Amino acid sequence: MSQIADKDVAEKPDADDAHKNKGLYAAILGSIGVVYGDIGTSPLYAFREALRPIAYDGVTQEEVIGLTSLMIWSLTIIVTFKYITLLLRADNDGEGGTLSLLALLMKTAGTHRSVLIVLGLIGAALFLGDAMITPALSVLSAVEGLKLVTPEMDAFIIPISVGILIGLFAIQSHGTGTVAKFFGPITAVWFIVMGLAGLVHIADDFSILFAFNPWHAVEFLANEGFYGIVVLGAVFLTITGAEALYADLGHFGRRPIQWAWFCLVFPALTLNYLGQGALVLKDPAAMSNPFYLMFPQWAILPAVILATAATIIASQAVITGAFSLVRQAIHLGYLPRMEILFTSETNTGQIYLPAVNTILLFGVVALVLTFKSSDALATAYGISVTGAMVVTSLMFFEFVRKRWQWSIWLALAVLTPLLVLELIFLGANLLKIHDGGYVPVLLAIAFTIIMTTWQRGSKILFAKTRRGDVPLKAFVASVEKESAHAPVRVPGTAIFLTGDPEAAPAALLHNLKHNHVLHDKNVILTIRTEDQPRVRPEDRYTLTKLSDRFAVVELHFGFMETQNVTQALGYLRRTGYKFDIMSTSFYLGRRKLVPDPKSGMPGWQNRLFIALAETAADPSDYFRLPANRVVELGSHVVV
Repeated sequence: MSQIADKDVAEKPDADDAHKNKGLYAAILGSIGVVYGDIGTSPLYAFREALRPIAYDGVTQEEVIGLTSLMIWSLTIIVTFKYITLLLRADNDGEGGTLSLLALLMKTAGTHRSVLIVLGLIGAALFLGDAMITPALSVLSAVEGLKLVTPEMDAFIIPISVGILIGLFAIQSHGTGTVAKFFGPITAVWFIVMGLAGLVHIADDFSILFAFNPWHAVEFLANEGFYGIVVLGAVFLTITGAEALYADLGHFGRRPIQWAWFCLVFPALTLNYLGQGALVLKDPAAMSNPFYLMFPQWAILPAVILATAATIIASQAVITGAFSLVRQAIHLGYLPRMEILFTSETNTGQIYLPAVNTILLFGVVALVLTFKSSDALATAYGISVTGAMVVTSLMFFEFVRKRWQWSIWLALAVLTPLLVLELIFLGANLLKIHDGGYVPVLLAIAFTIIMTTWQRGSKILFAKTRRGDVPLKAFVASVEKESAHAPVRVPGTAIFLTGDPEAAPAALLHNLKHNHVLHDKNVILTIRTEDQPRVRPEDRYTLTKLSDRFAVVELHFGFMETQNVTQALGYLRRTGYKFDIMSTSFYLGRRKLVPDPKSGMPGWQNRLFIALAETAADPSDYFRLPANRVVELGSHVVV
């Protein structure tokens, strides 16, 4: 009997370990599909575009080896060292990304707080610009492989690409949960096929293996001069998607992302670039499309189909990332409220923002119709990604100083070489401004202006409305006095939403002025977004009683959470503050903004702020309030 019991005890840890390993393997597979979709489609066009500036009079063996070495060492230094080794450890309670890092740094920011905010907003804007260009470039480069199957397909490349992109954005409202479970396996097959194709072609010219020596990369840049800088702009295409490693940290965790990189993604990318280089050394004519020409004629069509699936997955990952980033920006006060729909009953990360989806769709289709080929669009690519990486490095410098307590000399020694390398990449990409590089710059400027305008306008609006505010405690003391002019007391609970719990809400004052009544219970409700991804249920609210009839409640949400007020109030009722939700009315103040020439902002920015405010989602929908229990009271505010 004791032997059986001992055996059960001995086997239990193994079962737990097996369960943990199973979860780890599933997370690794999932991260391959979501995190590495973008960087995994770079071989479709990166090597071809990097060859283009030096291929006008043919290429030499040293040039091909040097170029391949640049790509391998860019992957090693930027992705492996900076992102996989360092940045994945800079998490905000498990969450990553530019705005998540900004929220974390705000906790310890001093006099340079405004600098950090500007950097964070620029990084977020650059990512949104990347979210437009990535789907257009990836899908175009994959579909263009049909020209190698039959030249007659050339005329159908644009219509097919646009059709795929429209279909991709059309399904966003249905959620990605059903499709997501196939992302990992398909992308894993994609990496395996890429790696095997490259491995087979290394035998075309084994001298390509000298690319592992970084000296060949240095020698290439020294010998090529100006053309070497131009080539760097295309070499950077090999590491596009590296920001997704950090942005998607919260979805999978550090370990699965790291395991996926070292065990499959990095080896497959390295083998593929080596194979493309060896193929070009053997047959210089393959420079026209070295990726697809690695496959035999019979395998090109299956490769095109697999590549198209991989690019759709890569595009999906970027679109999802844009949804998540915009939600963070809304909760942190950098964008107006937008309609956020949830496409999964169990996974709150699966969200759909109709407005963002529409903007991205029009932007992506416009890029395809304007540039018409991946060659032309590739020139517009890179600036947004390099810019975002430079911003991340600058913010990471602040992080290691404040959070990891690195000395300034250690931080400079580790991060300066990375920053210099990224600035060189940025400079190389800026050379492409006139060839289409202005597109991501204009997109980033537009998104940055929108976010800074909303943040600045919100502060001005808050300051103006507060001037005429009545202190809440003084108001409560006055209405609680028994007098002949006391307002009529009616049964039930009234909840007044306000951004300032120190002042009597405008909706409360209007209700008292026009209806001359007060409810048995009155709750002044303020919603706070914390500088952390999530808030524990027990820390969700703070309750302060001002009198028998008045209480102030603050609800606290993380910037990654749904601000579901009804659900949070249900938790509040269970913890002791009693009220009947069916006899509760929610009072909202709706403001009509009127432009003021002396607002403190330029006239155009003032009008932009008012236009943004008018597009904001209905607060009753955004905060998940019961539709039949909401009362709105309007007022005019000069801003």
